[in-house]
Amino acid sequence: MAPTVRPLEDRDRDPVVALSLRAWAPVFASMERMLGPSGVFAALYPDWRAEQRRAVEAALAGARMHVWVAEVDGVVAGFVAAILADETVGEVHMVAVDPPLQRRGIATALLDVATAWIAGQGRPVALISTGGDPGHAPARRAYERAGFTALPAVNYFRKL
Repeated sequence: MAPTVRPLEDRDRDPVVALSLRAWAPVFASMERMLGPSGVFAALYPDWRAEQRRAVEAALAGARMHVWVAEVDGVVAGFVAAILADETVGEVHMVAVDPPLQRRGIATALLDVATAWIAGQGRPVALISTGGDPGHAPARRAYERAGFTALPAVNYFRKL
């Protein structure tokens, strides 16, 4: 069944936070593996679940943030949050799809709504960022399917 995408409602907040934590668990596990025993992961993310919960809640409550949810069979399946970064760029700030519902076009539907909103605000460019680690591979595939072009960047970390 195709998802229905609609603006966020108050009743969606808890389901969005919960699905986000499920969706990002493999991402944080991947980053922990990649950073290895250096101590960097623990320093950056002493409690990634609590930090991600706060980040999602802040995005959902942001006055300048525009948020939509995707529903499948009446259940919140994913969300996207977008913001106008400047006069040229709109940013897809966050997007997540519940893991059991991934690879069904939900992320594409959410990205289509967010980028249409960005274009409708007169911004000629949409930006989305993600990691280069294996845990972010599904996100990169979704972004490329949606027409985004990657500009590689390299971040180096060192535990002090």
